[in-house]
Amino acid sequence: MIVIKSKREIEKMRAAGEIVAEVLRIISGSIKEGISTEELDSLAEKETVKRKAIPAFKGYNGYPYTLCCSINDQVVHGMPSSRRLRSGDIVSIDFGVLYCGLYGDAAVTLPVGKISLSAQRLIDVTHESLFRAIKCAEAGRRLSDVSHAVQCYAESNGFSVVRDFVGHGIGTSLHESPQIPNYGPPGKGVILRPGMVLAIEPMINERGHGVKVLDDGWTAVTVDGGYSAHFEHTVLVSDGGPEILTQLRD
Repeated sequence: MIVIKSKREIEKMRAAGEIVAEVLRIISGSIKEGISTEELDSLAEKETVKRKAIPAFKGYNGYPYTLCCSINDQVVHGMPSSRRLRSGDIVSIDFGVLYCGLYGDAAVTLPVGKISLSAQRLIDVTHESLFRAIKCAEAGRRLSDVSHAVQCYAESNGFSVVRDFVGHGIGTSLHESPQIPNYGPPGKGVILRPGMVLAIEPMINERGHGVKVLDDGWTAVTVDGGYSAHFEHTVLVSDGGPEILTQLRD
């Protein structure tokens, strides 16, 4: 069942989204050669608690960290470690909070030092595919219009779309209905209605779309070793058009 959020719930989700955006900005500004992903994780938890929020991922199905930090060929759910970032890496930071009973969730992929032109292009195309999908999150459109926008843009630029992981509804639970694949034909699925809140998150691979999960039970990597990028926003469907809840406001 897809839950339509009340005005009060939406206000709390705006507040949760603001915290996500603030902490991600701090983490993004800390990405540099030589820092470890464990250090980034500690910083994220400190900044979350400072804002009287709860890290959404820590303890979720036994996951032990505040952030997911996925480097290079890691697609999603990379676990923070003592591994230090090196120039040429790209790192995807996935982060969420629980605040006043409601969740916010977002992700960014960032360069470390000087990266290759192909890696930068992967980041740029994945970022653009997210915003093309968000434009489709309008009341009256179909859910698969969002999915199709990602696939159409990513594949037209020579990249592939991960099939094994999807976006999702979000609210009082981190993962709610509906699931939001990043591929598929347009004009299918539920009609989007005001009050729906969607976590839209394209995961785009440099080469093939195949992924596998490592022995830690969490980290998903590309089968062929190609790089992967991931962007995400929590988005409200409203009468006035899609509203990004995990974006800093002026």
